[in-house]
Amino acid sequence: MNMSTNIYQPVSALALLQRFAKDPATRREFLAECRERIRVLDPQLQAMTAVLDAAEIVVEAETARGSLSGLPVVVKDIFDTYDLPTAYGSKIYEGHRPASDSAVVTQLRRAGALVLGKTVTCEFAYMTPTLTRNPAAPDRTAGGSSAGSAAAVAAGYTPFAIGSQTGGSTIRPASYCGVAGYKPTFGLIPTVGMKCFSWSFDTVGLFAAGVGDVAYLAQSLSGLQLEIAALARRPVIGVPESYPWTQPTANANRALQRAVDAAEQAGAEIRSVRFPPWMSELIDVHHVIQSYESYRTLGFEYDGHRGQLSPMLCRFLEDASKVTIEEYLTACDLTEATKADLARWFEGVDVLLTPSAPDEAPLGFESTGDPAFNRNWTLLGAPCVSVPGLRGDGGAPMGVQVIGRRFDDAHVLRVAAFIESALTGVRVNRSKVDF
Repeated sequence: MNMSTNIYQPVSALALLQRFAKDPATRREFLAECRERIRVLDPQLQAMTAVLDAAEIVVEAETARGSLSGLPVVVKDIFDTYDLPTAYGSKIYEGHRPASDSAVVTQLRRAGALVLGKTVTCEFAYMTPTLTRNPAAPDRTAGGSSAGSAAAVAAGYTPFAIGSQTGGSTIRPASYCGVAGYKPTFGLIPTVGMKCFSWSFDTVGLFAAGVGDVAYLAQSLSGLQLEIAALARRPVIGVPESYPWTQPTANANRALQRAVDAAEQAGAEIRSVRFPPWMSELIDVHHVIQSYESYRTLGFEYDGHRGQLSPMLCRFLEDASKVTIEEYLTACDLTEATKADLARWFEGVDVLLTPSAPDEAPLGFESTGDPAFNRNWTLLGAPCVSVPGLRGDGGAPMGVQVIGRRFDDAHVLRVAAFIESALTGVRVNRSKVDF
């Protein structure tokens, strides 16, 4: 395997499917390439926790059928897998072998995907940094909590990875690692068999090289028609004037403006939108709900194995124990009222476009970054896509986040593909539309 040039390179699943269709035997060859890539690169990147034995998966590669026929996928280590250990990023569960697969892994297998291995997660998908390195910016964090999943795709280990998002754990690492990340509408892909952190927010997240690839994976898992098709009309993109919860850096604003300019030049209509000031309160609402629920979902670990938890998670759960049922119910009430009003925010626009994160990935490995640009949309259950194709002043990747109405995932993905095409010059739609 020649990796002398650009050793970290994402692989397009759609291109692979064309290759497999011409010669099914290449599925086995590509699987060997993936395993070799992991063997050579992962001692440095540390994105994987386990890889399936070659003998076990080769038979599957030769007999796989379905929409994901023969495509390898890696899965965040908070999802149960019967044939691979599942430790949830915790010493408490070291060597744990579930008796069954999680629902999303079952869906992968039904579609003919090859579950190649498990990826590193922050402890119980919270924010304690991992050892995973960022293939696109080795001196910067890969983000979290789906650090291993984003890094595995960015390094070309596999074309697909499964992650999750409770705050910003898919969109943020996708932005940092320069790949596409998709957080579907809440509930679109089942979370049964996933280690729960917050039952109101936990969402399966998907990673791939580009938007077209991630849309194809989402379609295979959800049953919805999500594969990228041409837009029927000029997209109307709303760009916020400001952000009540935090401000992006000048670096992030410049990157966002490049995306806006590219989209406008490609035919999009850009409209300025203004968020109500009370949107800043939603950050606290998210915190209250997440805290109340995680103190209960991790009750066994906190009460019986506290010494094996990281100091960061212990402090969070200690504070979480003080959230009252009255505070929780008030926060839930406000969330439901805001969800009911969400469609009004999209009057006159198809999607919103924001930075995926406040800046490039932070230098060093003491933090997984700030999810401030993601929490509100997770709270509201809205679909979000981090579109790759930009770099910041420091040379590291930066994504832009496309946000849409709940259950409007197909249109959100299509507009995201439109923006990606405008940024990269690579046409991703199946047919050209002249606006």
